[in-house]
Amino acid sequence: MPTTPPSQDDLLKWLHSDLNNWGRWGADDERGTLNHLSQKSTKDALSLVQEGNTVSCARAVGFEAAVDVPRPPQHYMIGSGDIFRPGEGPDRQVAIDYFGLVFHGHTVTHIDSLAHFFWDGKAYGGRPSSVVTVADGATELDVTAAVGGIITRGVLVDAPMLRGQRYIERGDGVGLDDIAAAEERCGFKVQQGDVLLLRTGQLGMREELGPVDAYVAGSSGPKPEILPFMHDRGVAVMGSDTGNDVQPSPYERFSNPVHQVGIVGMGLWILDNAWLDDLAVACEERGRWEFLINILPLRLPTVTGSPVNPIAVF
Repeated sequence: MPTTPPSQDDLLKWLHSDLNNWGRWGADDERGTLNHLSQKSTKDALSLVQEGNTVSCARAVGFEAAVDVPRPPQHYMIGSGDIFRPGEGPDRQVAIDYFGLVFHGHTVTHIDSLAHFFWDGKAYGGRPSSVVTVADGATELDVTAAVGGIITRGVLVDAPMLRGQRYIERGDGVGLDDIAAAEERCGFKVQQGDVLLLRTGQLGMREELGPVDAYVAGSSGPKPEILPFMHDRGVAVMGSDTGNDVQPSPYERFSNPVHQVGIVGMGLWILDNAWLDDLAVACEERGRWEFLINILPLRLPTVTGSPVNPIAVF
């Protein structure tokens, strides 16, 4: 039975009161839902490793501009090997790269810190949005709050598999019914400290059908209705193979409700554009949809997130 989508008033109430975690872990907290992680959750997740088999959950970084990549990553060589010939020297022969990218968007696998979104001039915890400035970057709530890494249990809700589809249509999303079906059919229960991964198949279909502008053609992603569920269960990180908001948004004030309520109100860490097709295959082959996951952001002071290569271990 489809659930009733939350209204804009519901979202406002969730943001300001019902799901608001401001002060829950202290006035100076910068970890938000990462506070649900513990040494025990990491240790318990290690028991899920039976084979030592690893699966990357990162999309390969591309360097070509596209309709959904208006500012593509840059790569060029400062030093290369095409100038050297045998017997000509010198003895020190090295290659050196330059690499730079805008990771926020719809194609680069990355994690958002709590400095990424604001609401009404405030960031998570009630800080003024001016804690992030052009001159200094994120002076608070940067990605170094996750410097110890996110090493815990991951669970995959493979919505296309559960629905018998190849992918979830743009404009549709992964909701409470999909999570309930996964818990019933896949043998896990979402619990405190988990990384909850929601597969739509959309990123994989991009490789087959080509890029589109998500703000024109629409996007799949998590439905806002799952926010109270994640709050109640103590989810540490939520991610999907999309930009993590269904587009177009049906709300006048919320262009990105999962980010706006999740990051600003809940302190939710969000993994965008995870590559979940290989993980889905690995889970189905084994008949289990829980695994150890490692998400290790780069140590980037003043930065509002980080590219990551999440690794699932079976």
